[in-house]
Amino acid sequence: MRLKDTRATWHLAWPIAVGQLASTGTAFIDTVMAGHVSAGDLAAVSVGSSIWVTLIVTMLGYLLATSPMVAQKVGANDTSTISALTQQALVQALILSAIAWIIARLVTPIFPHLGLESEIAQKAVDFLKAISWGLPAFACYRVLYNYSAALKHTKPMMVISVFCLLLNIPTNWILIYGHFGFSAMGGVGCGWATAFCVWVNLILLAAWIFRTRYYQDTHPFRAWQGWQPAVQKQLFKLGVPICIMFFVEVSAFSFIALIISRLGTTSVAAHQIALNFCSLTFMVPMAVGTALTVRVGHAVGAKNFEEARAIGQNGIRLGLFIAIVTGLIMIFGSEWVSSWYTQDQGVLILAGQLIVLAGIFQFSDITQVVSAGVLRGYKVTRVPMMIHMTAFWIIGMPLGYLLTFGTTHYDGLGVRGYWIALIIALTFTALSLQFLFRRTSRKLFLQQQRLNMSEQ
Repeated sequence: MRLKDTRATWHLAWPIAVGQLASTGTAFIDTVMAGHVSAGDLAAVSVGSSIWVTLIVTMLGYLLATSPMVAQKVGANDTSTISALTQQALVQALILSAIAWIIARLVTPIFPHLGLESEIAQKAVDFLKAISWGLPAFACYRVLYNYSAALKHTKPMMVISVFCLLLNIPTNWILIYGHFGFSAMGGVGCGWATAFCVWVNLILLAAWIFRTRYYQDTHPFRAWQGWQPAVQKQLFKLGVPICIMFFVEVSAFSFIALIISRLGTTSVAAHQIALNFCSLTFMVPMAVGTALTVRVGHAVGAKNFEEARAIGQNGIRLGLFIAIVTGLIMIFGSEWVSSWYTQDQGVLILAGQLIVLAGIFQFSDITQVVSAGVLRGYKVTRVPMMIHMTAFWIIGMPLGYLLTFGTTHYDGLGVRGYWIALIIALTFTALSLQFLFRRTSRKLFLQQQRLNMSEQ
């Protein structure tokens, strides 16, 4: 790895990582606190969260279009249009969150038909309805988040996210167990607490951007510049493939919680524990991918394709180093990690086994998320979308169902089958995105070399 280049990427990435860990830490706290109420509350939060996470990650993917577009404008020294671009993205965020809010209510009738006990199914419905009130705040926050990150200003999100993580703990305590005049809501209280903290997140970041001099030339809180169809089209064209790519991946994880409901509360709870811990560790490479989107975007905007290629290559090496560290922690510390969430022996043992499998796929998972971040810097999103669709929907999900439930001639592996299938799907994704990055970066690099030679 080039040390200087690694430092530049990490300098931008670590506040993002801390901020995203803090944001994901909210789900960690919800899972832990609900798990200590009862296994039923944990299962309800697991099922409700599978829909919530699918919605917010899908929105997150679509709204990521803001980041490479702003980054390339910064690289091209064209900052005069950033304010209008961010305004258009905020409008799309509100529309998207309204659609997601409606979807959250349309899917709740399926919960009683998933094989869950009626009481747990109702808790899952109430949890999802409560947490869905945070969707508009989440969407607008992510636009401002991507705008600020593209300007290489990432520390505000870190500070605010850590504050809201700490705020979530007493809010959960009040609503889950019933204090200060509130009724005890159990796992449903986690949903209301999270929705409240997401709104606090948005208000604090918006205030920071509005009042800080660093943003004064580009912030979106100025005179409305009107609906701009051309910008809306650009955001849509870039955002939809990223949106589909994120939905494909998160659905492969979240929908498993719905599919395996018939395996019983223990399997659902163990899957939620392993998935939640994976989400925590995933935040660091995802932050690196976000930083690489910005750095590669700046280089591409400046037409420095050689530098963009070098930044991408070095970033992928950094991702592999992170994979080694997190993989070893999961493989050798699985039982220790599981004990954070529950003392139920059945859940603890199965969750430990799933975390070991998660440790194995760290190498391919981290490689693919970092590679995807680099490709977003080039505004390459359609082919990665197709790769993800092939990997998860054509390979991962069908194979996982077969391995999990078996056939008339083969006894299934239970929930472990899906996690083994995910290892195979993620490996395919990592190898394919690596090939795409090399082809894309080499093509632009050679074009730059030919242009330089012709100018000489």
